[in-house]
Amino acid sequence: MPERPFLDRNRNRLLWGLAGVALVAIASMAFLNATSPAYACSTEWEPAVTPEPAPSATPRIGYVQNDMGREHVTLGSFVRYALCPPASGKHVNAQGEGPVRPGTYGPDDQATPGGWIHNLEHGGLVVLYRCESGDSGCSDTTQSALQAFYASFPNSPVCDLPAGSVGPIIARFDEMKWPFAALLWGQVLPLDTLDTQLILDFFAQQGERSNPEALCAAPTPTPAPTGTPGPTGSPAPSGSAEASASPEPTASPAPAATSSPAPSATPAAS
Repeated sequence: MPERPFLDRNRNRLLWGLAGVALVAIASMAFLNATSPAYACSTEWEPAVTPEPAPSATPRIGYVQNDMGREHVTLGSFVRYALCPPASGKHVNAQGEGPVRPGTYGPDDQATPGGWIHNLEHGGLVVLYRCESGDSGCSDTTQSALQAFYASFPNSPVCDLPAGSVGPIIARFDEMKWPFAALLWGQVLPLDTLDTQLILDFFAQQGERSNPEALCAAPTPTPAPTGTPGPTGSPAPSGSAEASASPEPTASPAPAATSSPAPSATPAAS
């Protein structure tokens, strides 16, 4: 009896082998997608030297960063930011992914710019810490200080929103030149040490004044009495964002977070 051809004799083995190779390839692609970064940075931004204010002027806290737009991207899209840390730019508009739930995100928690830039767009404050060698951002002492900062965070300066509405978001971000930074839309406060009082002063002076999607009407200035000089206010921030993205509905602010979110927690959308 003639011997059957090789393919006939090994058909089942070959089919099972091909199926195994396909499963390995699918698993490898899924692993790469899960572990690959969601963003990259072209440049670690440094503010330009600014002239000293006049003696009678109120010193401005923080620096204006070039506007990078506010385009929406689909969830899972890779984004390259021209400047990091980014105080504007492409971001996600998806339930639970952007805006992200305010809170203190630990060193191993997921909180990427694609989510929290959307919080900036609505007037939220973002505080970033770095965990490179020699930095204190990931130490137990600093993490406790950041949690205490979040727990005592005041209402917002213009809309009077309580902490947990759209901010603050406290998250790890290693692609920057300083150990800490506080961000508002289009504005950055670089910090060599964690100075929570200066961050609060920055928020009080500049918060909810540059974000393109306000959650309340701007306050009407009270006119000065006749014959009396009016008050001298803080200079208005320059570099406000252009409305380059399609309009989106503004939802009610999420309830305040009472504890640090776990890595698997799903942030509430705005």
